[in-house]
Amino acid sequence: MAQDDYPFEPRVGRSRRDSARPPRATQLRAEILKQVARRGGNPRRLGDAGAVAAPRTGRFNARGRGARIAAAVPRGSGWSFDRGSGMRVRPRRVTVKARVVKLAGKATAVRSHLRYLERDGVSREGEPGRFYSTFADDADGKAFAERGAGDRHQFRFIVAPEDGPAFDHLREFTRNLMAKMEEDLGTTLDWVAVDHFDTGHPHSHIPVTGITEDGKTLNIAGDYIAHGIRHRGSQIMTRALGPQSELEVRHQLEREVDAERLTRLDRMMLAQAGDKARDQVIDLRGQEGQRAFDPGQQQLLIARARVLERMELAQPSGPLAWRLAPHMEQTLIDMGLRGDIIRLMHREMTQEKAVPGTQHDRYVVHGIDKTPEHSNVPIIGRVVKRGTADDEHERRYLIVDGVDGHSHYVDIGASSEPTPIGGMVSLTPKQAEARDVDQTVARIAHAHGGRYTIDIHLSHDPTATESFAQTHVRRLEAIRRAIGKPDRDPDGTWKIGPDHLDTALGYEQRKLRAEPVKVEMLSSTSILEQTGVHAATRLDRELVATDRTVIADTGYGADVRKALALRQQWLVEQQLAERQGDDVLYRPNLLRILRDREMRAVAGQLSTQMGLQFTQVEPNERVEGTLRRRVDMTSGRFALIERARDFTLVPWREDLERHVGKPLSGIMREGRSINWTIGRGRSGPSIGGM
Repeated sequence: MAQDDYPFEPRVGRSRRDSARPPRATQLRAEILKQVARRGGNPRRLGDAGAVAAPRTGRFNARGRGARIAAAVPRGSGWSFDRGSGMRVRPRRVTVKARVVKLAGKATAVRSHLRYLERDGVSREGEPGRFYSTFADDADGKAFAERGAGDRHQFRFIVAPEDGPAFDHLREFTRNLMAKMEEDLGTTLDWVAVDHFDTGHPHSHIPVTGITEDGKTLNIAGDYIAHGIRHRGSQIMTRALGPQSELEVRHQLEREVDAERLTRLDRMMLAQAGDKARDQVIDLRGQEGQRAFDPGQQQLLIARARVLERMELAQPSGPLAWRLAPHMEQTLIDMGLRGDIIRLMHREMTQEKAVPGTQHDRYVVHGIDKTPEHSNVPIIGRVVKRGTADDEHERRYLIVDGVDGHSHYVDIGASSEPTPIGGMVSLTPKQAEARDVDQTVARIAHAHGGRYTIDIHLSHDPTATESFAQTHVRRLEAIRRAIGKPDRDPDGTWKIGPDHLDTALGYEQRKLRAEPVKVEMLSSTSILEQTGVHAATRLDRELVATDRTVIADTGYGADVRKALALRQQWLVEQQLAERQGDDVLYRPNLLRILRDREMRAVAGQLSTQMGLQFTQVEPNERVEGTLRRRVDMTSGRFALIERARDFTLVPWREDLERHVGKPLSGIMREGRSINWTIGRGRSGPSIGGM
């Protein structure tokens, strides 16, 4: 436990030694205080009862402990009286977010994060961000990442002055802040920063290496991170612009009355409403016994409450009283986030000139907009932009110009599917639900006293195979690794509780948060480039489909309509389709004919490279060989199976990725699906059919 967490007064029993010597308690107390001071602690917390306790600061040896920052912000409400102007003033406000990132094995992630900070469109002019440091306006982010590659951790700060919009850049403010931090922490810091103006709140991202100037690990006290940096920033902004007057604060609050985001006025009302578990009713009449607001603020709060009423986030509950919606705070946070995303989408779509004159009602922000027609329908369109959806660089987003005439912002989570700019993708929302395998385990365990093993499964269902039962065990192991249950005895017996389906559902919901959508790359090339290729394209699948996709006549939808007409004409010229009046009849097995054409062309190139003959696998034929790699074609993805004297190409599935280089065997079925067995023969683990 940290020493500062529990201040104490050491007390020792009465000494039986000669009274002429110092009492044992005095000696021990003095030694404790000396050791505390030697290790960077505050002896006064263990000493006199009248001493003022220093704030808790986290780690015992952290830097920033005891930094004299208390005078940065006045006590109480934060207001003070300025004799010169005769009005109340307060310091300028600065918001600070901080994160400590463990770097073990994350060198690539650090470089990706730095590239993300320098992305296009973050400067005030809409250009890429540029790192700067103490003395350089153009710092090398790559060199910074290399210097900190061996550090245990890295600090990442986001600093947003309330008055940031008034500055063309934040470099001088950031440099002054970092100089103050170096003074407080007693060491020179290795840092770079980049200013972002792509949201309504200009801010600086400041990565700092986790090492001191003498090569030791840099630990910063928790309270200094939580409060000290913010107070230092407030001091710097207050000296630069002067204290913030009451009139200036009022003007800022007036601009927040109609804002579609969470504002300080909303926070005031939420604070007055109190416990969220009760009805959140605010009374702005200013009656005796209630929290008093300034008369000017009271009028602004009343105006804001009426705006919230129009937003259906508050309901009248008497004269100048409103009941706040339970979801008001989160809804306003989402609205502010949506506003930032809409500005990003508008800039990207305008630069691409994909949808001239696009209005905001044609933008869909998935996860925030509750649009029924887009809730479960796959999104098909062209990738306009991809990027990181959070400052931790753990989630990604896509901006897609959809064939439905809308522009879509989709958080795709941690998906690693490649999505090149200009490529065509399909994004399908995933649903969290227990699988058939979970139903089977629950049913078998219920019939056998809550126990499940492979032997129990096989005795319960004589038609099941051992490889089929093993897939159920692998499912249980995956759930147990993620959630910690169900339990398993040393002999391998699983204890399946009556809530197993709820456990499986929780596991699926956890996976859904990590990857909320299925990302399928339909084409890595432009849709117009597919109109004359000998391959089964997305256009062909759309032409022969019985359930056609709804395609708008604007934006990317117009490009797709044009490409479909050109592809249809090409198929007629290739005698793969025939016009009969206004209708077009396509040859049977059109997709297979086109897929085989591309496969033979690609196989010819591979045959030259490998020095082996290509043999095409027919339905019901056994496939046995070594999985070499994945081959991407316009018609789809295929697995290259190498045999003794030849090789073949069969449909790929993602489960095969971890088995590259291993022997496989299976039988090609009608519909081109294969139930693979890992290893030669039939005894190895299996991968289910596609």
